[in-house]
Amino acid sequence: MNLKGNDFLKLLDYSPEQIDYLLQLAAKLKAEKKSGVPHRLCEGKNVALIFEKTSTRTRSSFEVAAHDLGMGSTYLDSTGSQIGKKESIADTARVLSRYLDGIMIRTFGHDRVEELAKWADIPVINALTDLLHPCQVLTDLLTIEEYKGKNLKGLKMAYVGDGNNMMNSLIVGGLKVGMEVAVACPEGYRPPQEILDFAAGYDCFTLTDDPMVAAKDADVVITDVWTSMGQEGERAAREKAFAGYCIDEKIMGVAKSDAIVQHCLPAHRGEEITEEVFEANAGPIFDEAENRLHAQKAVMVTLMKD
Repeated sequence: MNLKGNDFLKLLDYSPEQIDYLLQLAAKLKAEKKSGVPHRLCEGKNVALIFEKTSTRTRSSFEVAAHDLGMGSTYLDSTGSQIGKKESIADTARVLSRYLDGIMIRTFGHDRVEELAKWADIPVINALTDLLHPCQVLTDLLTIEEYKGKNLKGLKMAYVGDGNNMMNSLIVGGLKVGMEVAVACPEGYRPPQEILDFAAGYDCFTLTDDPMVAAKDADVVITDVWTSMGQEGERAAREKAFAGYCIDEKIMGVAKSDAIVQHCLPAHRGEEITEEVFEANAGPIFDEAENRLHAQKAVMVTLMKD
């Protein structure tokens, strides 16, 4: 499948067949990594890793992925880059396009990623914005395949919590691969209209304010922190709004008996998920964390390999 030179900004841009291609390539690269088979498929390439939001998993997974693929990586954080400050995003994109073969960016407003991609002559990968988190959701789908089989059609995904970048991308990714998707969030914390408009085209989508309804007969239950980076001033209000949205044994009791739990981490045990449920699902949760490496390799290979 020829996607070389494309951007990876949102799953809305990708067809079900293209998403499946990325998932199968990620599984192949993971198997090779586990078997010690080198796959330096991007030998001599270079990628910029721009972090306007800090991260443990994203930086580690992208740096290791680049190294395994034979690429050099240039790390730029908020203090080591002039992007959007002394230099416009447009000019930064044009300069980096002269040095590099791809740009990964983890930032706040999604408009910053779109602006970067507009002006860059090289692929841009969205490693997280306030609106979307496509790399993480590709990772989640890969992990669900590992536990539930390659055919995701008909499986039920439940998300309980904030209508944030994770919920937004899970709705799109889950529906595109044929899953039933049910999300539970309180009024005032729901996904943006553009995501709901997309989901309205599917009969297998449910939006509710009742976590028990969303989790009923689910094959996988997913959550995330209630207060994301940059929302710290809202913590008290959010804790009040999300009372009753903690993934506990009661909620898991209405899911299927073999349901797994996913969490993109870091987790706030005792808030969005109990210690007991987290530890009971530590296997799939940390497999999910590992799979960031393999899913992101698949994206970089697909967009950047000659």
